[in-house]
Amino acid sequence: MKLTGAEVIIECLIEEGVDTVFGYPGGQVIPLYDAIYKYRGKIRHILTAHEQAASHAADGYARSTGKVGVCIATSGPGATNLVTGIATAYMDSSPIVAITGNVPLSLLGRDSFQEVDITGITMPITKHNFIIKDINELADTVREAFRIAKEGRPGPVLIDVPKDLQVSYVDYEKKEPYKVLPRVDRLEEKDIDIAVNMINKSKKPMFYIGGGVIRSGASDLLNELLEKVDAPCCSTLMGLGAVNASSARFTGMVGMHGTKLSNLTVNACDLLVVVGARFSDRVISNGSTFARQAKILQLDVDPAEINKNIYSHHHVLSDVRVSLEKILKRVDKAEHKEWMDELERNRRRYPLKNTSESRRAKEIFKALEQVLPEDNIIVTEVGQHQMWAAQYLKTLRPNRFLTSGGLGTMGFGTGAAIGAQVSHPNARVVNIAGDGCFRMNSNELATIARYNLPIIILVMNNHCLGMVRQWQTLFFNKHYSETSLDTPIDWIKLAEAYGLTGLKLKLDDDAEAVLKAAVELGRAVVVDCEIPTDDKVYPMVAPGASISDMIGFIDMGN
Repeated sequence: MKLTGAEVIIECLIEEGVDTVFGYPGGQVIPLYDAIYKYRGKIRHILTAHEQAASHAADGYARSTGKVGVCIATSGPGATNLVTGIATAYMDSSPIVAITGNVPLSLLGRDSFQEVDITGITMPITKHNFIIKDINELADTVREAFRIAKEGRPGPVLIDVPKDLQVSYVDYEKKEPYKVLPRVDRLEEKDIDIAVNMINKSKKPMFYIGGGVIRSGASDLLNELLEKVDAPCCSTLMGLGAVNASSARFTGMVGMHGTKLSNLTVNACDLLVVVGARFSDRVISNGSTFARQAKILQLDVDPAEINKNIYSHHHVLSDVRVSLEKILKRVDKAEHKEWMDELERNRRRYPLKNTSESRRAKEIFKALEQVLPEDNIIVTEVGQHQMWAAQYLKTLRPNRFLTSGGLGTMGFGTGAAIGAQVSHPNARVVNIAGDGCFRMNSNELATIARYNLPIIILVMNNHCLGMVRQWQTLFFNKHYSETSLDTPIDWIKLAEAYGLTGLKLKLDDDAEAVLKAAVELGRAVVVDCEIPTDDKVYPMVAPGASISDMIGFIDMGN
């Protein structure tokens, strides 16, 4: 049948199972929005207050569901406003498809009004991008974009569609979506045999897990393998939830703001099994001292991550779910009593206890944990509050702790919370924000109000850019250059201006009582949580130090 290019795009989205898109209209996507109007009832559009929030919302949707998130923007500034969200998704391997309009083909390259080379701009931060110049290629390009976004290591794809192609007619024939299978083309059975042999020989194995475990849906297999080989594990920020945080095998986060227990164990094991993690500098710190005593076995789907930052003694290139499945079948059941006993001694000696400079933060997060229903999703902005949430909130399931890890995007949280809440209408979604981050996206309260989304926003309010101030305190002689946020902002009144509820949690208030009230309201709430200006995130690895050399940890003695 004959359809316009805009209608073809919507039909292809429906083919791919898309039920929701996030975006903001503009001149070069009016035909696409006209098609959205015609297809209302078949696909839902969420209008954000800013295009950046649309890209973060698509990302939050993708992370919380495992499906591809979709965002739409017009040309020029609309398209460039998506860039930070696309880069965030790229760094954290989140599958999104961004659709942008552009000026008609005849005006491309002429510095036309609101023209920008968005494919050139996003080339380094997408898995692939397309500019459509032949209407006959449109449908298959949309389908290909979804395949690329999902296949192998997930990530963002951008499709740029000139306006004249959106109104041109073309034959459309419905197709079944491409079935994306686990990437195993580089997998060799001998690599599995070597990996199994390394694990069988190990006396002190340690698993270091990343977001790849969650992306591949391999949490169940990982947990089964840990039990079979009797090994502990630590997690990157992106891997939180892959292993139940209450498990006796879980040592916590590893790296700069990880636990002393995780960092010591990584530097004491004889085999480090790295599953779906990329050896970020925030984890390894000083690479010359990272796990130097151990053999390193790396399981990853992306060959670019092998030997990039840390040399691995052996690697298995494959979807990690497939790798773990094969290893689990062949590996010997083991018992490492001495190693696990040593782990428990160190757990008692180096507990993640709050120092005087982070006591209030822990009180707030432990209170939140007590009052939240089991079906909850935690989203964070970036900064001290992000690290406290990672340290103190026990993430029990995958896809329930959403945060910007690789890019560290202040402003990510509110948009991502919108995406998570839209995709999980019955879940309680909480966005953990700092007052600095919330200044960057508080306009999205308009979106929360428009769609009546029951999101709780916790503003950890220390009246400063806390993480930068912490570094200025510790490493820059307390030169607090431009980190004080002393403008008097009433977050309660701001929430009320949007028709939402605002609550105040003062320093001496009962955190559990206030947060319980917020949860029981059952609607959107902004909670202004006062915390001391100089509270710090401890423990911490100083820049360039070994991960074993932490500051701010508590030693309970032998």
